Amino acid sequence: MASSSPAAGNRRTIVGVSTKMYFPLARTRSYVAAILKILETDTEAVLDHTDLFVIPDFVSLASVSQQLRESPVRSGVLLGAQDCGWEDYGAFTGFVSPAVLADVGVRIVEIGHAERRRLLGETDKTTAAKAVAAVQQGLIPLVCIGEVAKPSSDAQAYAATIAAVVDQVTPVLDAVPDDSEVLLAYEPVWAIGAAQPASAEHVRAVVGGIRQSCAALKRRGAGRTRILYGGSAGPGLFAQLGGGGGGDDEVDGLFLGRFGHDPEQFFKTAKEVAGL
Repeated sequence: MASSSPAAGNRRTIVGVSTKMYFPLARTRSYVAAILKILETDTEAVLDHTDLFVIPDFVSLASVSQQLRESPVRSGVLLGAQDCGWEDYGAFTGFVSPAVLADVGVRIVEIGHAERRRLLGETDKTTAAKAVAAVQQGLIPLVCIGEVAKPSSDAQAYAATIAAVVDQVTPVLDAVPDDSEVLLAYEPVWAIGAAQPASAEHVRAVVGGIRQSCAALKRRGAGRTRILYGGSAGPGLFAQLGGGGGGDDEVDGLFLGRFGHDPEQFFKTAKEVAGL
């Protein structure tokens, strides 16, 4: 399988899923087992063309990590966690140490999700601190960004939307070393759980603005900053977004929610992202 750390100018596609708090442990295990079985018999070798990740709940992490270690395709599926603390150890009841996550086999840490911002008051500052802690443990921060309200279609509204999203990106990219691998999950809050995703025109306009900001933040060679779209993402969307071509306004992958909770649909989407 190709490396999951893309070289500059050669961004590798990526697709993943979070189970949030939808599954009990038994279903998480059966879900992961089903995905691994599909991948183990995949004659088209999706994993040769794209990176995959799965983010279960915290309680399931050790169990899923074992499932991945025991699978022939273990190196091709990255294990993710749904959050982390900004310190490795200490008096932080209820927090989860990035160092312990690394010990368990986690490779990706999702931070800054809209639900945590809304329900727990998390800020761009705390998200940046978590990103730094994750990078220090060799983990890849998956930073969730996105505007709250759906903008109108005029140019001024789009400019304001792009500026709001870039304001979420900037603290993270300012805080981590320039050569850090970072995943940015663009998830318009108004599109999360909606019947339809954001339009291709909307996504490409915002993604183009994000990439310009990455360049302005000294990450000019940064094929290591990949942008995924999330928010009612599912089969058929990647092609609509013109993804995978490497252009400045093109997404590099998809971050799935409910649509990815069916293993067959997850694999179908992975094939599309892989260009198969």
